Amino acid sequence: MKLLYITNQISGAAGLERVLSIKASYLADNLDYEVHILTLNQKNKPLFYNFSDKLIYHDIPIEGNTLAYFFKYIKGIKNTIKKVNPDVISVCDDGLKGFFVPFFTKKTCPMIYERHVSISVEQKQDKTSFFSSLANKLKHKLMLFAAKKYDAFVVLTNGNLKEWDLNNLMVISNPLPFSSEKKSDLNSKTVLAVGRQSYQKGYDRLLKSWQIVNKKHPDWKLDIYGKFDEQLHLRENSQTLGISKSVTFYKPVKNIEDKYKEASIYVMPSRFEGFGMVLIEAMSYGLPCVSFNCPYGPSDIISQYKDGILVENGDIDEFAKSISQLIENESLRRELGKNAQVKATHYLPEKIMAKWDGLFKSLIQ
Repeated sequence: MKLLYITNQISGAAGLERVLSIKASYLADNLDYEVHILTLNQKNKPLFYNFSDKLIYHDIPIEGNTLAYFFKYIKGIKNTIKKVNPDVISVCDDGLKGFFVPFFTKKTCPMIYERHVSISVEQKQDKTSFFSSLANKLKHKLMLFAAKKYDAFVVLTNGNLKEWDLNNLMVISNPLPFSSEKKSDLNSKTVLAVGRQSYQKGYDRLLKSWQIVNKKHPDWKLDIYGKFDEQLHLRENSQTLGISKSVTFYKPVKNIEDKYKEASIYVMPSRFEGFGMVLIEAMSYGLPCVSFNCPYGPSDIISQYKDGILVENGDIDEFAKSISQLIENESLRRELGKNAQVKATHYLPEKIMAKWDGLFKSLIQ
């Protein structure tokens, strides 16, 4: 079967790129798919994640004003579809333009839209202006209209179903990037967070919680890995809060598996999520997780006090209390970590990709 993924650049260290590397590679290496990936302005940028050598790449180089950009984008997609002649097309583009691919390609084969983020991704601060809120609502209505053109609209969690009033909806979670019998011994006095620095990821909230934890447990440290955003002033905030000696910010690393193995607790302070890939990654290494119960993802993954702890979204004090509880109660930490590693097996690639394989085949029959 020929499958064409339409996306943007895949050279970054973000979640979409990681997920695509797993799915596309698995289909090509294990299920004998002919997988093509169409990128936008990828050019010769090196890939951060490992993609199978069997994948076939196409790129649309675009420059110029908005109008020229749009027409070159359409032409590039049309030319690639004509060249590849795919059996199925899957669009992995969380921007507005991705919704309209079926409209300007004459839809020569079944098409799937993969939504990797919550609609809340447009929110950049706690309070939005009337006009920003109105613009976001109009944009969502436009997305809803265009989404009906797809044969299937795939979201990552049951919570995400609430965001889309569509008849072509289905849930397929992200696959686990790695499978290992190794796990953390949970002896290190390290709390870990992974993800780019952004309003969404809520590291400003984590630092406030960590200030409370640090007063009780000054011998523990917090490591945060993710692309920097100096405009958020996170380093300055840690200094103002008096916790800079116990908090370290790191750039993304390829060997993030080693960092999970070296930690004892994982924390996710996000304001909202599309899924929460880092949760299942941490759980696969036996880490108990503390997460805000944000929309959407954590409540689909974590079972309260069985394999992690969910905290009411935004409750700084309770978040700190939950971290301290796992620090102080070693037996609880180990019990949740043990169950977490079992939970992570639900997301093994062979289980998740069987669902994708079934969807692709059902659409072309």
